[in-house]
Amino acid sequence: MDKKSKKLLLKIQKNEMTEYHIYLKLSKIIKDEKNKNILQKIAEAEKAHGNYWQNITKVKVKPNIFKVYLRLFLAKIFGITFVLKLMEKREGTGSKLYEDISVEFSEAKNISKEEAEHEKELISMLDEEKLKYVGSIVLGLNDALVELTGALAGFTLALGQTKTISLAGLITGISAAFSMAASDYLSSKAEGDPKATKSAFYTGTAYIITVILLILPFLFIKEKFLCLGITLLIVILIILFFNYYLSVAKDLDFKHRFFEMAFISLGVATFSFFIGWFLKVVLNVDV
Repeated sequence: MDKKSKKLLLKIQKNEMTEYHIYLKLSKIIKDEKNKNILQKIAEAEKAHGNYWQNITKVKVKPNIFKVYLRLFLAKIFGITFVLKLMEKREGTGSKLYEDISVEFSEAKNISKEEAEHEKELISMLDEEKLKYVGSIVLGLNDALVELTGALAGFTLALGQTKTISLAGLITGISAAFSMAASDYLSSKAEGDPKATKSAFYTGTAYIITVILLILPFLFIKEKFLCLGITLLIVILIILFFNYYLSVAKDLDFKHRFFEMAFISLGVATFSFFIGWFLKVVLNVDV
């Protein structure tokens, strides 16, 4: 075995041992026994592959500790499924390494195929609460983005000071959040959902968080048009982040959803901006 081949094998070996530690640590932070067992099975598969390559290289490698704890942190914030899907989507790098080494070690292809199929099968079995309520989160997020972005754009033209705009925005946003949560609860209850309260909680929480983020510029900056510009940037960033999350966690098309949400939110904001200007001129009101 030449130096180049050994270097590739050590890289593969390090990846396997790193993923072994990631899956093992993930299995320790979840309470659900089903998911815990799934992750432990994946971990054992990764460890077995790592040991196989260690028998060939005769070198014991350490895992990438930074990557292990980064994945653990992301799992605590965004959920186990998000991290597992993220790792699955980045399997291309590992597959390329296996492909490069398979010329010399034919077993590499079998391990790569077995690993990919095994992980996909196990990941598809995961059942995480956060993903069950994505629909409720989307409902709260979308409604807040469209409604409040439009309202703030209209208030910016119709009203004078940023404090007044932020006050009007907070009243509008918080009232709408409770209204949306109540509507979601009644709708879920009518459909016989035993967890209607939790669904409403996710909807209302997503709405209120969005409201706070969009109004923040108006609370700290005095130039209202600058505030509106920053708010629109925040809207784009929220849409970008959330759709990336969905594209990873639920295998949804990122580009289509991103441009659709951005077009609707910014379109409503533009329309509301001119409505605010029109009403201000027609009614001759200067607040």
